[in-house]
Amino acid sequence: MIRTRTVFSALVVVLAVSGFPATESGRPGNLATAGVEYSALNCRKHTAVITDFGAVGDGKTSNTKAFREAISKLGQRAADGGSQLVIPQGKWLTGSFNLTSHFTLFIQKGATILASQDESEWPVVAPLPSYGRGRDAPGPRFSSLIFGTNLTDVVITGNNGTIDGQGKYWWVKYRKGEFKLTRPYMIEVLFSDNVQISDITLIDSPSWNVHPVYCKNVIVKGLTILAPIDSPNTDGIDPDSCTNTLIEDCYVVSGDDCIAVKSGWDQYGIKVGIPTQQLSIRRLTCISPDSAGVALGSEMSGGIRDVRIEDSTMINTQSGIRIKTAIGRGGYVKDIFARRIMMKTMKYVFWMSGAYNQHPDEHFDPKALPEITNINYRDMMADNVTISARLDGIEKDQFTGICISNVNISLSPNPKKLQWNCTDVAGVTSRVSPPACSLLPEKGSPVDCKFPTDKIPIESIVMKKCSV
Repeated sequence: MIRTRTVFSALVVVLAVSGFPATESGRPGNLATAGVEYSALNCRKHTAVITDFGAVGDGKTSNTKAFREAISKLGQRAADGGSQLVIPQGKWLTGSFNLTSHFTLFIQKGATILASQDESEWPVVAPLPSYGRGRDAPGPRFSSLIFGTNLTDVVITGNNGTIDGQGKYWWVKYRKGEFKLTRPYMIEVLFSDNVQISDITLIDSPSWNVHPVYCKNVIVKGLTILAPIDSPNTDGIDPDSCTNTLIEDCYVVSGDDCIAVKSGWDQYGIKVGIPTQQLSIRRLTCISPDSAGVALGSEMSGGIRDVRIEDSTMINTQSGIRIKTAIGRGGYVKDIFARRIMMKTMKYVFWMSGAYNQHPDEHFDPKALPEITNINYRDMMADNVTISARLDGIEKDQFTGICISNVNISLSPNPKKLQWNCTDVAGVTSRVSPPACSLLPEKGSPVDCKFPTDKIPIESIVMKKCSV
């Protein structure tokens, strides 16, 4: 008890010196989470609560100014052990706000960050250089709800607190064609190093949920992501031109791909030339009747390589793992490894599309052909499947080095007669049922497709035990 009082007394002094308010109890604001432990890349020396900055958790009062002021002040402590901002129980309405380095945003259980539907609270930002335009419309785009660029050591976590994007407003307006700007994403971090997003629930994002771009050393862990299965473009997690990324233990119900791996769009992505590489996806549970469990592309012009997908479950999902590309993309998708995937009620188990012809503009290079090679799938089971595989390469640009082994597919009561529809692909299969197409012949002796025995560096990171 003496030690606890000493810690609280020291915290009061720190808060007084730094200009943050503190209660008489010695805790900042109404810190109902005191004593809660969590895992993070780094712990913080300073703590404040959003109520310390005048925020009101009634779900009606705009707290945009409070969030921006809180992070601006806490950012001053980046060089002095960093800081964390606690969001306590309540509904905290806010527009877009920017993160800072050496900073943790902790969302308490029972707390909801509620996205504003007032467009004036969403700044307009430039399109990403590897896209050349907004994804929904030419030109700029709305900033994400939680946004950051050129950051080091930033954590968004909680003990299952919630971020609610109130997406219906944006979906209805988008479907009516009333936006001249691209809709905001829920969380987007650019040009940053050591990023953690973990242990929170994301509901009804206006568009993509989690979008790290041009980042290194990223952990996305323990997320629950929920959106109606007919909601437009509500991708779950989109690592984009990122190196050394771990995505694990996530549950996604989405109107689009549960995970979409990207690296830029046509000539813009080719020019920027930053690949997504060293990506590990494990223990994903996905439901998305109109899209993929894991999509590679379609924006993959900077390249995608060294992706490992394992120990995942996909239920009532259009396809398991899908490669999406087109003439004009350039780039590559290579060194892809997947194993131990369970699937139930699928339209396709395997799907590769070489004619995904969505382009940012008419200036793409028709000679920019993608390279799709060294694709390895093994140890999978699928039940209630309509079509085992649709593999469409590109004429005079075959998808090569495809290996599929030890895959057992049980068909639905009304399956398609042609189970393996293959064009412009080359590779082998081993112990696959139903038997594959002639372009993927059965290997004479049983083989197991490759899966790396090493780890990507981020998998060896030891998280620290922190508290609020």
